[in-house]
Amino acid sequence: MSSEEQLVTVYVARQMQAHIIKGRLESEGIPALLSYESAGLVYGITVDGLGEVKIMVPQRLAQEAKEILGVV
Repeated sequence: MSSEEQLVTVYVARQMQAHIIKGRLESEGIPALLSYESAGLVYGITVDGLGEVKIMVPQRLAQEAKEILGVV
């Protein structure tokens, strides 16, 4: 994944589920990044999106990632 590549969110989950999804995508050859607010992780806050984790992939692979996750 190059630093110039546009990333898009393909799924939003809780911390543990997000790591499982990231591993699933990577096992299929799709690089994935997790994006989240650190306060939600440190304090366990799940209000106003603080407990949410965005699973992000390169835009060119977003459709394939969604198909793998069954969110098309």
